[in-house]
Amino acid sequence: MTTKTVALATLAATQLMVILDGTVVTVALPAIRDDLGFGDASLSWVVNGFLLAFALVLLPAGRAGDAFGTRPVFLAGLSIFTLASAWCGVAWDPISLVLARFVQGLGGGIASAVVLGMIAGLYAEPRERLRAFAVLAFVGSIGASVGTVLGGVLTDVASWRWAFLINVPFGIIALIVALRAVEGTPPTGAKGGLLPRGLFAQRRFTLANLILLTLTFGGFTFQFVTTLYLQDVLGFGALSTGLAFLPVTVVIAIATLGFSATLAERFGSERVLLVGVLAFVAGMVYLVRIPEAGGFPLDVLPGAVVMALGFGLAMPQVTALAMGALAPEHAGIGSGLTTTTQQLGGFLGTLIAAGLVTTVGYGAAYASAAIALATGAAVAAYLLVDAARARDPKVSERVPDEAARF
Repeated sequence: MTTKTVALATLAATQLMVILDGTVVTVALPAIRDDLGFGDASLSWVVNGFLLAFALVLLPAGRAGDAFGTRPVFLAGLSIFTLASAWCGVAWDPISLVLARFVQGLGGGIASAVVLGMIAGLYAEPRERLRAFAVLAFVGSIGASVGTVLGGVLTDVASWRWAFLINVPFGIIALIVALRAVEGTPPTGAKGGLLPRGLFAQRRFTLANLILLTLTFGGFTFQFVTTLYLQDVLGFGALSTGLAFLPVTVVIAIATLGFSATLAERFGSERVLLVGVLAFVAGMVYLVRIPEAGGFPLDVLPGAVVMALGFGLAMPQVTALAMGALAPEHAGIGSGLTTTTQQLGGFLGTLIAAGLVTTVGYGAAYASAAIALATGAAVAAYLLVDAARARDPKVSERVPDEAARF
């Protein structure tokens, strides 16, 4: 195994731990409430405290990666996350757990903020970089699915505390390996404030982030609404709900690791991205018709599979396009901003879906995702046309001037 492979595995494993901690706790919430004496209103802060802290630190941490190098920032974040996981596991009352979750979110955000930039620096060749981002996209998808399964198993077999304590040994191992194998990107001075103007000089970075916003909006909407539908309508338990998401994980794995990069080499990233977003739209449109009293094989699974195929095709491409558009001196803040985009999309998707499920119904929540993704498809189509124009010798001479005016 090469040093690059070990470094990628370490970065991906860290992302997996952080993503798992955003989902593994969800199915453990009733046990946490009963054990520590949470009220119904305060219980949500076990989740929201983590997400809020995670989001707040992404941009400063990304900028710190440019100023001081991404490796020390990553190691600091991973250390904080590991220590806070132990704190969560021994929490003795609601306040101690919420505070521990907030610190855990800080650590997870600091580490995650620089991961995309570190991977971009690790692989200079476009094909290798795209495959690395495919691995990361797979990790993101499997984290959401495995988190619900793992949370159910740990809560039922052991205790909700192990949903946090399990991070400690893996975090220590990741730290040891990272000290030996992960180099990161060098400091660049980070001039120009928290969001330097040059970051947005390349419109492909901005447009790719807009598409990414719609993808994560749709993905989190699907996860949230489908979880509620499976449990509240179909009567699934916590563990069976997690298992129901496994087909989605398998399809995403096949698409991201199997042929997303290969298709991009043959047809171009922009074409694969557009097809992927359109497939995502199709899956959401299928789920819009979900009945109040339906069944999993007919009413949920087909739309979920098509959605997963689209997500698996699109996610590596949009990440590679965004990070590939950045200058080296903006790798850290670009990574942090792209990760912030994912968090914002997830937050908005969950927030809007929660309101629509309560007031209108499941179909309306899925429809909101379909509309957002249709917007993403339109932007992806523009990127495709723009890329074709850039390759056309008749217009290529005008592209730099147009980009400068954007």
